[in-house]
Amino acid sequence: MLKSILIVTISVLNLEPVEEAYQAHFDYQLIEQSVVSEELAAVWDTPAMVGHRYLIMQPASKDNSFLRFVESSAVEGYAPMLTYGWNATELLVTDPDALAERLGDSPFEIVGPPKDLWAAENAPRAMQVIGPGNELLYLTRNNNFEIRTAVDRVFIMVVGGPSMATLSEFYSDRMGLGVGEATPFQISVISRAQGLPMDTTYPLAVARISDRFLIELDEYPAVARARPIADGELPPGVAMVTFEADDLAALNVSWRADAKAIQAAPYNGRRAAVTVGPAGEWIEVIEN
Repeated sequence: MLKSILIVTISVLNLEPVEEAYQAHFDYQLIEQSVVSEELAAVWDTPAMVGHRYLIMQPASKDNSFLRFVESSAVEGYAPMLTYGWNATELLVTDPDALAERLGDSPFEIVGPPKDLWAAENAPRAMQVIGPGNELLYLTRNNNFEIRTAVDRVFIMVVGGPSMATLSEFYSDRMGLGVGEATPFQISVISRAQGLPMDTTYPLAVARISDRFLIELDEYPAVARARPIADGELPPGVAMVTFEADDLAALNVSWRADAKAIQAAPYNGRRAAVTVGPAGEWIEVIEN
């Protein structure tokens, strides 16, 4: 039922350093800047967001996938990888090692140096960084996907929750995606953030949206907790992921508010609505 990942919305304290960093180091281009309208805040059911500034950026490849950064309040107790919900945005890159060298003196803090994800010829190779808005990014070379620029588009979103069974059921039965079997996987960036042994394994499964987009489902350890959210605002960190679908009514979910047509790009007059997944992750769906 879901067809593509259109927008990743990230809450930040200040737009200017984020815009500068993504332009200078990722060659992302600014395509829209505005403030959250009453109509959009109504769809999100976030009345405190009205008037907050946001900007939308696009990779140099001109792919129809976007990062939207929205100015939001600081939330005490939030840090990447310590709470349930959307925890990482994974971008395709041509050369993680060369990129790591270029990011050595940049606003992007390397928290996981480049390494192969498993021992096999032509295995994906990835690194992890914390961006200038305190957002976690996985930067991955995966030869199963076309990569057209040094830093290209979003291709995987990573959600962490307390129960793999619940995550799998939701994305298969409610979202209509094919979800693979969970397997134990070492995720060093989570172990480091959680203060756990580096050989700790986490159940990991993949939900397939299309040939271009996936969702990684991670079962987080018991020390993780629900993400705190300021009243009337978006969640901190990776706040929300926007998907396209043919029919909102086909999704077996409850919406935070009634669907509305939004004129601003990249909605372009289409209806949108927001639901919340089992890990507290906000999911916006735009109807084609």
